[in-house]
Amino acid sequence: MICKEEIVETQKKINTQRPKIFIGMATCGLGAGAKGIHGCIEQELEKQKLEADIIRTGCIGMCTHEVLVDVVSPGRTRVTYGNVNRAMIPQIIEEHVGKGDVVKKFALSQMHAKNEADTPYSNIPFFEDLEMNKGQQKFILRNCGYINPDSIEDYIAAGGYRALKKVLKTMTPKEVINEISKSGLRGRGGGGFPTGEKWASCAKYPADEKFVLCNADEGDPGAFMDRSLLEGDPHAVLEGMIIAGYAIHATGGYIYVRAEYPLAVRRLKHTIEQAKQYGFLGENILQSGYSLDINIKEGAGAFVCGESTSLQNSIEGKRGMPRTRPPQSVEAGLWDKPTVLNNVETFANVPFIINKGAERYSRIGTEKSKGTKIFSLTGKIKNAGLVEVPMGATIRQIVFDMGGGIPKRKRFKAVQIGGPSGGCLPESLLDSPIDYESLMGAGAMMGSGSFVVVDETTCMVEMARFFMNFCASESCGKCPPCRIGTTLMLDILTRITQGEGDEKDLDTLEQMCDEIKVMSLCGLGQSAPNPVRSTLRYFKDEYIMHIRDKACPTATCVALHKYEVIPEKCTKCQACIRNCPVKAISGNTKEVAFIHKEKCIKCNLCYEKCNFMAIK
Repeated sequence: MICKEEIVETQKKINTQRPKIFIGMATCGLGAGAKGIHGCIEQELEKQKLEADIIRTGCIGMCTHEVLVDVVSPGRTRVTYGNVNRAMIPQIIEEHVGKGDVVKKFALSQMHAKNEADTPYSNIPFFEDLEMNKGQQKFILRNCGYINPDSIEDYIAAGGYRALKKVLKTMTPKEVINEISKSGLRGRGGGGFPTGEKWASCAKYPADEKFVLCNADEGDPGAFMDRSLLEGDPHAVLEGMIIAGYAIHATGGYIYVRAEYPLAVRRLKHTIEQAKQYGFLGENILQSGYSLDINIKEGAGAFVCGESTSLQNSIEGKRGMPRTRPPQSVEAGLWDKPTVLNNVETFANVPFIINKGAERYSRIGTEKSKGTKIFSLTGKIKNAGLVEVPMGATIRQIVFDMGGGIPKRKRFKAVQIGGPSGGCLPESLLDSPIDYESLMGAGAMMGSGSFVVVDETTCMVEMARFFMNFCASESCGKCPPCRIGTTLMLDILTRITQGEGDEKDLDTLEQMCDEIKVMSLCGLGQSAPNPVRSTLRYFKDEYIMHIRDKACPTATCVALHKYEVIPEKCTKCQACIRNCPVKAISGNTKEVAFIHKEKCIKCNLCYEKCNFMAIK
């Protein structure tokens, strides 16, 4: 065992007078070119004969502005540079790293700071401000963007594995479960089941083998919270799993991660090897007498394997299809042994709770929904990325404060929370709190945490059709209500978007929503109708327009396209004329544009390029 926490912490205090450069090298950063930027920074430091610590981190958060590079000069606050390219590096190194002067024109903080160049990192609205209770509050993402995820030494220096040491040295399994129960932690995979209650149920069943499983099969469109956690702070997830294993007397464990996450898989493998080397995993962990081995199972990408029993079937080498329940997994799960399954974010909460205490954790959030929640903020929003907010934060705070609002002067229309299992909530609910009960009451659900924002150019009928197509395609086919029902609903929605719908179809859709929810075998089938149900509830007028008027209010449904210029709104900017690929629009700077319908191919470019909503 090589566990030397004191030495590692001492090492981290060395060279505190050197500037530090943080480079976001998660999938989002690497996709934008972070690897090349890292090499360029190394070369520039050598060229200018300057010294600085370069820290390759996970996702810093504001993915829409990748590549992100943060610089901390000794005694100064952290400054974020966004959309960094090679041409910017020499000046950043020379002025900020060398002289300590912020390069104002590149600093991302200047997006929100009008008077002060060196704005504290915590005062950028997208990021955190714990004292003012504004912006994010990073507890689970506390290390993402701050430490090198490939370095167990970095994690230990940031307080890692202290919770595990505390548990193994000073707490009984029952005391661990009681602490998790008192914290109010609920499962972050979507259902929101109390974590402590699940662990307690599993612990009471005697067995020669028990398993602890981590669900990292993140399949919701627009979701990347689990991936980002695994890429940015994998040791936190592993530590939470080991603590859970100790609490339920688990003898083995698996992390089920989809193979489409190659960076997360690589870092997890490295994390497990490091944890074994340092004595945090394997035989006789920290000489406590408790042993646990954890393996990685790479999933093939089936959405249904995000469901607990399907996931267990997949690990066993069977086809990923749900089992009937009871018995529940805590009684007879993996290989018919008592099993606890939680998702990535749930496990990442555990070390924080053990270190800070259940009482401290329970003060965050609402009465029934404790702690924070991570959302992947995507869609028609200025600051797409990863956000962590206290339970009870409003949709408006996330969209307009952290997200920066809707780009191109468009109007907010709806947000889908929870992916295919969630629902679409309209503008009238912008001030609704985000917690399990409030979302369920509004016709949505927390789901895994995808947060897809749409503006006034989005057709809600087509959006419902898109998600129903996803659910129908991903159905495992085991139960007829899901296999046949989602296909029939997709057929109806497709006909409506093509102008062939009937008003009776709306009654049929609502009836099928109820039937599929009640009769489907697993939670994925039961929640499949949610996008349709919520759009019928809040945007029924759009359905009726498609049926009665054979028109799409946003011109999204191609089969219904009819393009006309609104004379009083046309500014004669000619943007539509310049972008029309078939020259179907005529006009000049003195004339209102005119669309020749016989030439129009309904490509929708004129509608998309008009910033004044002058085309209907």
